[in-house]
Amino acid sequence: MNLIGTDRGINMKTISWASCLWLFLFLLLAIDSTCCNAASRPNLISIVTDDQGRWAMGLYGNKQIHTPYMDQIGKQGAVFTNAFVATPVCSPSRATFLSGRYPTELRITDYISPDEAREGAGLHAPIWPAVLQKAGYRTALIGKWHLGEQADFHPRKKGYDHFMGFLSGGTRPMDPILEIEGVTEKQTGPLPDLLVDNAIQFVRESKDRPFALCLHFRAPHTPYGPVPAEDSSHYEGIEIEMPIAEGLIPEQIKQKNKEYYASISSVDRNIGRLLKELDQLQLTENTLVIFTSDHGYNNGRHGISTKGNGHWLAGGITGPKRPNMWDTSIRVPLVMRWPRVIQPGTRFDEMVSNVDMFKFVLGALDLPLPENASLHGIDYSPLLFGKSIPERTAIYGQYDLHNNGLAYMRMIRTEKWKFVKHYRARYMDELYDLEADPDETRNLIRRRMPPGSKDKAAELEQQLIEWQKSIQDPILKPAYQ
Repeated sequence: MNLIGTDRGINMKTISWASCLWLFLFLLLAIDSTCCNAASRPNLISIVTDDQGRWAMGLYGNKQIHTPYMDQIGKQGAVFTNAFVATPVCSPSRATFLSGRYPTELRITDYISPDEAREGAGLHAPIWPAVLQKAGYRTALIGKWHLGEQADFHPRKKGYDHFMGFLSGGTRPMDPILEIEGVTEKQTGPLPDLLVDNAIQFVRESKDRPFALCLHFRAPHTPYGPVPAEDSSHYEGIEIEMPIAEGLIPEQIKQKNKEYYASISSVDRNIGRLLKELDQLQLTENTLVIFTSDHGYNNGRHGISTKGNGHWLAGGITGPKRPNMWDTSIRVPLVMRWPRVIQPGTRFDEMVSNVDMFKFVLGALDLPLPENASLHGIDYSPLLFGKSIPERTAIYGQYDLHNNGLAYMRMIRTEKWKFVKHYRARYMDELYDLEADPDETRNLIRRRMPPGSKDKAAELEQQLIEWQKSIQDPILKPAYQ
């Protein structure tokens, strides 16, 4: 009996040790598998400049501007030829980019002024970085926020693990005041360099887990400089070539654009630094890099300064505002690189909008949309994987220049036509035949309209109103309600 008992004891111990060994190996493999799955999940870097028109980039045909690294992203991946924003000014455009909703829905229809920020204006809606954070991504915003300055709107409260930058609309291009590790103080050096220094540090610290980095520059917003000599030297002795509208002083406009180009080149050089870091860390292959701008720019085109709230320029004098939704103000560069997925030299001509970005990011990263999410736009990420998407016949936009009440504009744009409705203003509506007049120089809504133009304007206006109803656009309500 004792011998049998002893034999059984030995057998039980053997089984016990074997079970422990197998359990240990199983857990080790499970942990290793989890790590491998995490490591194989794609990283995301979203790079957004401030005020960069589509025309201000080499890959889109500008032969004078020096943007080799912005161009590299598109050459090594995909270039989108018809990318637009839902509004031509920074705060509402950035809010739409992050939330997938239109400005009037967010109650951010113009840039958030310092007074409005103090009064509590900011972005309440959920944003896609928070979804990525919940899915296990390490998230960061480095650079410009401009979506609220009170504590509830701080990026760390909105879905970012790390924030370094500035909450307001801007800071100095040289020796800026920045928030770093919760402390706001003056830094030394060019702003783009300081931002990318921090971005590189974040990537290094996050290389062993999936990360999502939003690198949002202030440049090339005014003031354009100073910038380092290595960036401005590209334009020394060069006369900038650009269309000069009637009444403008050519030398003044060309000098402004030379300074503007130098600011863009300062961003480009730093993008190159970040791309090289991805190479050195062997992260390039499985990192989706997106480069775009928050809206377009004019800088003399159409005879105005800046963007959708630009001023008339004439005889060297800055005149009144000319609110607008010309393509120069709403069309943006959009290039992407993801070597594991996108073939070099890919081109997409489909119309896309920054209101799509929420759905696009989650689709590209194979993450489900949040339940009961109220989102607009489309997921065009299947394009990256060689698949088709439903045909899109129109994109929409809006801009309320509420900071002085001058404009309440709504826009519908198809491949051939653009119609802009100016509410609370007479004789301002616009209709452009984009095939015959791609530069939007001839507004067809006038006393004697060309044959068919009146009917086309009415048709587009009806489509526009139906879209406005779908988002409960408050401008449709009578002003006295």
